[in-house]
Amino acid sequence: MFFKRSFQKEIMDDMSIQGEPLDDAFQELARINRWLGGCSTSLEGINSLVIDLPRRDALSILDVGAGGADIVDAVQTKFANVSFTAFDLNQGACRTAAKRHPSITVVQGSVFALPFQDQSFDIIHVSLFLHHFTEQELHGILRTLMNAARYGIVINDLRRSLFAYIGISILTRLFSRSAMVKNDGPLSVRKGFTKMELTRLCMTLSPNSFSIRRKWAYRWLVCLKKVP
Repeated sequence: MFFKRSFQKEIMDDMSIQGEPLDDAFQELARINRWLGGCSTSLEGINSLVIDLPRRDALSILDVGAGGADIVDAVQTKFANVSFTAFDLNQGACRTAAKRHPSITVVQGSVFALPFQDQSFDIIHVSLFLHHFTEQELHGILRTLMNAARYGIVINDLRRSLFAYIGISILTRLFSRSAMVKNDGPLSVRKGFTKMELTRLCMTLSPNSFSIRRKWAYRWLVCLKKVP
């Protein structure tokens, strides 16, 4: 089961699902991101890129596959002057992000037709999003995102592991009330990555440098740096 990535579709991949089922899932995902290192891991990655920026008076971030934009509060607390744009295909996700965070810009659209010019944002953040795609799709997506970023990309995603699968299966059965989270949580782990897979993917993008680090709760933190 864990030697190869699963490409089975998650319930959340169904864009027709809206309303209460989606809202419940986003609420639980926000808690998961707080408890299991999602926000702290992403913030660490963003900060590692910001340190090397030639200017720090302002920072622009694009959050791709943002969902409810769970990272906004942490980013705005850490950085005094930040322009944050949440980007998601799901209309319900965009509504949730806009309702939770009135100060940010929310754009609905597809990552396969990114509506932004090259070097539009200092940093692009991608959390728990890339595992939804095949390796071939990922090459095109990440090339597009690299073009849209001035300084780099921060990726926060799942490490494929039997222990992670067992752990999230138990946690969701015990504590989740969302059918979507109960199904998609364990499945997401099966769709996660090994370090070799991420390394191969990063090397095809020819960034100036990249790092891949293991983080709490079976996460990967990947930072891709570029010179504008």
